[in-house]
Amino acid sequence: MGTFKIEGGHRLKGDIHPQGAKNEALQILCAVLLTSEEVIIENIPDIRDVNKLIGILSNLGVKTQKLGKGKFAFIADDINLAYLESELFKEEGSSLRGSIMIVGPLLARFGKGYIPRPGGDKIGRRRLDTHFEGFINLGATFRYNKEERFYGVEAPNGLTGAYMLLDQASVTGTANIVMAAVLAKGATTIYNAACEPYLQQLCKMLNSMGADIKGVGSNMLIIEGVKELGGCTHRILPDMVEIGSWIGLAAMTRSELTIKNVSWDNLGLIPDTFRKLGIKLERKGDDIYIPSQEHYEIQGYIDGSTLTVADAPWPGFTPDLLSIVLVVCTQAKGNVLIHQKMFESRLFFVDKLIDMGARIILCDPHRATVMGHDFTSELKATTMVSPDIRAGISLLIAALSAKGTSTIHNIEQIDRGYENIDERLRAIGAKIIRIDA
Repeated sequence: MGTFKIEGGHRLKGDIHPQGAKNEALQILCAVLLTSEEVIIENIPDIRDVNKLIGILSNLGVKTQKLGKGKFAFIADDINLAYLESELFKEEGSSLRGSIMIVGPLLARFGKGYIPRPGGDKIGRRRLDTHFEGFINLGATFRYNKEERFYGVEAPNGLTGAYMLLDQASVTGTANIVMAAVLAKGATTIYNAACEPYLQQLCKMLNSMGADIKGVGSNMLIIEGVKELGGCTHRILPDMVEIGSWIGLAAMTRSELTIKNVSWDNLGLIPDTFRKLGIKLERKGDDIYIPSQEHYEIQGYIDGSTLTVADAPWPGFTPDLLSIVLVVCTQAKGNVLIHQKMFESRLFFVDKLIDMGARIILCDPHRATVMGHDFTSELKATTMVSPDIRAGISLLIAALSAKGTSTIHNIEQIDRGYENIDERLRAIGAKIIRIDA
């Protein structure tokens, strides 16, 4: 495992350019399997999870060419379906949760798709029922090898459009079903569909390839199947979760930062949620400017009750930023209740923050009450292990604000979602060293 050594307590200053969005990239990359023509994708983040998926696509037979920083060309004109049943795929696919989204395109174009039970963050139960129920609704046959934990769907005669009401507004589930439905016979209606900006981006990309998807941006998608799709060029949005991470970093380290080209109109509630924590941020064109603040005070509700910050499907607040909000609140003035509704293990990293001196009560697996220090007491440096991507970056932010030198092990988790994070932090004045395993 790699390690970060972080000397905390330094104020940072400068411009930050957010990377391409991880969660969009994982969807968009899988969509290249839907056509034999060239697809060019720009602003792909250079992170572990995305690079793993590109490796899986290459092993499937997708011709991959790097055209420049973050820019790749893909041609899926000679797919090796035998790879799906190989031991190599069972190993590679099980280490990346995003690999589940190759199933929809493969099923639509080739009549079958297989996947080992995917890995990813250990943040609670993340079931796959929505994906496979959607495929079954489109006419696929489902099978599951319990001993090898291997899933498969087959539709040798093709898929047929259908009406479906999703049991949950799963982003990856919606993406997978959409990619299967674009080549199905007839019309598909997906109600209670996820409508995150990244899902909207996928639909816009598919429409540019010749798909017929209506209702983009709403929770009801109507898809008229087409016979084939063509190539396209697509640019990935900046990563909203990384943007929120930089806002949290600026607040905790009392730093002056400018986050460049954030695609402000796709940030939803993120800016206003941080403003409710008392963090000043200004819109300057398409940039976010955060001035240095000595204090920030949490706003209560108008009746005087304690603020609750909770996650919800889009356009609600993204669950990926609740860990950041929790850390930020440790040095705010006031109290807040963090309610993580979607994943029951995502708050379990708070014991590390408590070791550092944070005042947090973990009420249950889903809720934590944070009583902020208002910078009257500094967090203390400690040694930690990164349990998942978002907890990892939260612990890193805490370490950068703490007094003394902290150590974070298992930084591969952070590398899964953040591109060259140590180099980019050093560029704005952070004291951080990477020690490879």
